[in-house]
Amino acid sequence: VRRTRTQHGRAHRNWRAILHNRPQPMTNTTFYKLGRLAGAKARKVQWMWNSLTGDDEKAIAAEYGVGQEMATVVREQSGIEPDPELRLILGNIRDRLSGVVRNKHHRFTIGLVRDELPTAYALPGGFIFVTRPLTMLCEHDEDSLAFVVAHEMAHVIRRHAIQRVLRQTAFAAASMVAPGRGSVGPWLRKVGVEWLERAYSRGQEFEADALGVLLTKAAGFDPAGAERLFEQLQTLDSKAGGLGAYLSTHPPVGERIAALRKQT
Repeated sequence: VRRTRTQHGRAHRNWRAILHNRPQPMTNTTFYKLGRLAGAKARKVQWMWNSLTGDDEKAIAAEYGVGQEMATVVREQSGIEPDPELRLILGNIRDRLSGVVRNKHHRFTIGLVRDELPTAYALPGGFIFVTRPLTMLCEHDEDSLAFVVAHEMAHVIRRHAIQRVLRQTAFAAASMVAPGRGSVGPWLRKVGVEWLERAYSRGQEFEADALGVLLTKAAGFDPAGAERLFEQLQTLDSKAGGLGAYLSTHPPVGERIAALRKQT
């Protein structure tokens, strides 16, 4: 199927936003929905992590409940790709990486969702989603694909995924919107799956890159797969006509490659 010029432009913009972590503005209406519809489960997770009991098993289980509800919405809105072979490859990568995660209370699932754009994202509790175009960008390089999965796992292990949900709900509550008693499912249906593709902070991305490389190496993958993926992104961006200006809190690909080279 021939893609229109508009679709090509959208694809390049999507890569810039997601893989170079360029944030997209959210409207006041969206913040209103965040405060009204999200909160109870996520705040319970935060309370558990901050409690003096130190029982991370219960906290991780609660976080899993938040992600499970969000994952249902992702599947409803995006749909699942019927590709058993590719799903098996992703599942094997997940199993190898999960095997080297120290905290065995974490559990990870990986889904292949429908999207014309290359992307991957993680939900609280270990629910990871990847699109077929992203696997094509990796050129079926399992080491590069393993880094993608490991990077998303790192966002879960370091609690970036749940913190992002908490930040958005807290912002909405601070904007004079009373938090509802509801769970995160209705909220995600309102704001859309696209919200999941928004950027983490600069520090969180570097942290996920670093831990992702450690996980891939420990699981027996070639850590150089991460650099190959970023080089693919640079090539894509050069063909797209340049990246333009980025906010200082979001590291460009060149900096991420340099950091990876120091680590490996």
